[in-house]
Amino acid sequence: METTQDETEFRNFIVWLEDQKIRHYKIEDRGNLRNIHSDEWPKSFEKYMKDVNCPFKIQERQETVDWLLGLAVRLEYGDNADKYKDSTPDGAKNTDNTAKNAEPLINLDVNNPDFKAGVMALANLLQIQRHDDYLVMLKAIRILVQERLTQDAIAKASQSKEGLPVALEKHILGFDTGDAVINEAAQILRLLHIEELRELQTKINEAIVAVQAIIADPKTDHRLGKVGR
Repeated sequence: METTQDETEFRNFIVWLEDQKIRHYKIEDRGNLRNIHSDEWPKSFEKYMKDVNCPFKIQERQETVDWLLGLAVRLEYGDNADKYKDSTPDGAKNTDNTAKNAEPLINLDVNNPDFKAGVMALANLLQIQRHDDYLVMLKAIRILVQERLTQDAIAKASQSKEGLPVALEKHILGFDTGDAVINEAAQILRLLHIEELRELQTKINEAIVAVQAIIADPKTDHRLGKVGR
């Protein structure tokens, strides 16, 4: 349960990020955000999130904090690019760059705020259900893009379907309305319904295959935060 102290610390943290790192507002425009004891602070914070183009809602605090931290890091680097551009992490000098390029996800930092925010934004855009494991969501995004958003998939989906002629007299309706025209209309509706059921079954099968690909991929070890061998 969230306490008053937790809420105060959260608000102070947001103010500190804006004052010290993000600096989106002019100093004279930060009054509402700095007034952390005001009942109107949540509205001011929501406006601030919109102003900095944060993709998350005010209720999604953990995601919002991760995203704002990522924004602060990017701005900090931008202000001090010369200072950081030649920095090399410990042990990184001996890393095989060729292997890195071949398997870009092996060294992916799944705890990086930018990574989390990017995956969440893509998932929201593509209407993919949220999952606690960001790698699972990333895998689902990859499957959706490969199956639905490649040039071949888009071209195939845009092709018009030409139906084959159907002899209605060969399909038994199962009942008689007493009117030949209504009987024929009922036959057509039944055939259309059968076609819809077939399309639904196809989508269900595709969903099952996609889920199996996510949870049964032997190259994925979510406990280690790595994808690939």
